[in-house]
Amino acid sequence: MSRDESTNAAAAAADHGALTDRILAFLRSIGLAVCEAEVPEGSFLPGVRIERGGLRVDRARLRWPGDLLHEAGHLAVVPTALRSTLDDALQDLPEVAHGGEIEATAWAWAATRHLGLDSDVLFHDGGYHGRSVGLRTTFELGVYLGASGLAAAGLTLLPAQVLPGGTPAYPHMLAWLRG
Repeated sequence: MSRDESTNAAAAAADHGALTDRILAFLRSIGLAVCEAEVPEGSFLPGVRIERGGLRVDRARLRWPGDLLHEAGHLAVVPTALRSTLDDALQDLPEVAHGGEIEATAWAWAATRHLGLDSDVLFHDGGYHGRSVGLRTTFELGVYLGASGLAAAGLTLLPAQVLPGGTPAYPHMLAWLRG
């Protein structure tokens, strides 16, 4: 590895760590449990898993810090009474109105905007089963898949509504965690 490549790799690692720190601080500030510990190889997402209603994060294996926001979205959109029962087996979760994949994605988008992050942090090229570019474009154009479910759950207002001062309601959140 050349000196320039080594310098670029070190800078990328520092940026990755700073971005991870920022996201984890936000998640903790809204009341989500975050534990930093080893995540076994082969987890659904590298370096992150849902465990007992919180996130387990392995910095050494975490490839994309934006995955933390999406997984946190799964925790945030389910009722409090169910949150502590969640683990990586989300398919085993009882059907929850307005608490599914699309609402988790909309929640993660709102968090991305709240933190002032680029859309490719959430919709990175390694995620969403090859649909990242389409999702990135859709949300950047203001087509907010899942936002109506967040509104029905009381977490935000409908995107067409406007806050005082003319600010669009979504992606502003009224609450980050469902009660």
